[in-house]
Amino acid sequence: MSDIMSLGFGNTVPVVEHPDTGKPGRGPLARRRRRLTAFRVAVFVVMGVFFFTPILAMFEFTTRGTGLGAPRTLASWRAIFDYPDLITAIQVSLELAAITSAAGLFLLVPTMVWVRLRLPRLQRVIEFLCLLPLTVPAIVLVVGLAPVYAWVTYFFGSSTLTLAFAYVVLVLPYTYRVIDAGLRGIDVQTLSEAARSLGAGWPTVMWRIIAPNIRSALLNAALLSVALVLGEFTIASLLSFQNLQVAINFLGRANAGVSIAVALASLFFAFILLVALSFVGRRRSAPVHEEE
Repeated sequence: MSDIMSLGFGNTVPVVEHPDTGKPGRGPLARRRRRLTAFRVAVFVVMGVFFFTPILAMFEFTTRGTGLGAPRTLASWRAIFDYPDLITAIQVSLELAAITSAAGLFLLVPTMVWVRLRLPRLQRVIEFLCLLPLTVPAIVLVVGLAPVYAWVTYFFGSSTLTLAFAYVVLVLPYTYRVIDAGLRGIDVQTLSEAARSLGAGWPTVMWRIIAPNIRSALLNAALLSVALVLGEFTIASLLSFQNLQVAINFLGRANAGVSIAVALASLFFAFILLVALSFVGRRRSAPVHEEE
């Protein structure tokens, strides 16, 4: 069955529709869709090769034998647990990631909601302050943080966990953008007024009304914070703290295979977090049955 699609005054192009679905099977529109699909597949293949080739090369390097023609082995992966300093650095980095994510969310979410509700004129100021660390190079940031950390060390000790103060500032631009996108997707004013009219206090409005509605944004912000903390090297190295990346750098001088294995394991950990986020952040919609 053929149909006529108008393209202007008197210009017509016949489009053949599928007898079952009614969708065009041939013609300019179908060819355009096929070309678009082929382009997407080509881009996906090229980007996949671009990203996975270094990862495969890293894995190949960690499984090489010691001699020429030696069989492949997982000795580099098993040797990770033979370095107690490395295990300690991994634990400290995971703790830093958790502390930084929680502190960033607890700092930004109430502030951004309160500014939207009560002080909308300060939104530009808050945005400027949160995005400012993105414009400052890490080496310059360390120069400014060094005198501050002299007092931080004096009051809180020399634990590596004190890096959380610097990391919260470092993740502010990314966390702000993600949370801002989540808040733009909901009507904060209506939700808060409805909750307040029912007798809810501000803590209840914040953590039981606003937070569940921006759950995906909060999870994305937490994931970005974790990925940034696990991959940060400059600030920790110049401030003489030992996190995961600093430990990998030191270990690379003694055993390159183990250091590459740890770096690859951290990439896998971030990938697993991303996959888990896609399932946890997905809202489950229950089927609605109409009553007869």
